[in-house]
Amino acid sequence: MSEELPGFPYHPDPLATGAVVASGTTCVCCGRARGFIYAGPVYAVEELSHLLCPWCIADGSAAAKYDAHFIGDPVGDDVPLEVVMSVDACTPGFSSWQHPQWFFHCGDGAAFMGAVGAAELVAFPDAREELRSEADAWGWSAEAVESYLGALDKDSQDTGYLFMCRTCGRYMAYADST
Repeated sequence: MSEELPGFPYHPDPLATGAVVASGTTCVCCGRARGFIYAGPVYAVEELSHLLCPWCIADGSAAAKYDAHFIGDPVGDDVPLEVVMSVDACTPGFSSWQHPQWFFHCGDGAAFMGAVGAAELVAFPDAREELRSEADAWGWSAEAVESYLGALDKDSQDTGYLFMCRTCGRYMAYADST
């Protein structure tokens, strides 16, 4: 029998993003099988892939017990270290092609909304513009940039990763591939 998942303000729907999956696996941290297991990256000395429950991430016990981190590289300015540490220790991360990045904005962690491709980005013009600016900085022609943006695919490479600022509502994204 599955328990109701804990809330994650910085990763509002970890089931939809694939960071948490239904599983009968027993959590190595708390010793309980709760019906779900974390399937995202874990940065720790021990191999903890698919062995931690969402509850042990939410309450910080997995981070404390294993010196584990979950979010990858923080991106953003003027964010208190306590906020970065809290997001890193108590938020399910996500898998990406390269090392994942986590956005911070308005002095707080942004909420990870999921992987996106060109079709999904149509609804998020701020995020698409941010990706365009990133690609422009690589020195590509305008045509190459538009081709790249048009080829983004949420289920394949190149993939975009969408975040929303929890304070101002701005959408941000980055893209990567193998």
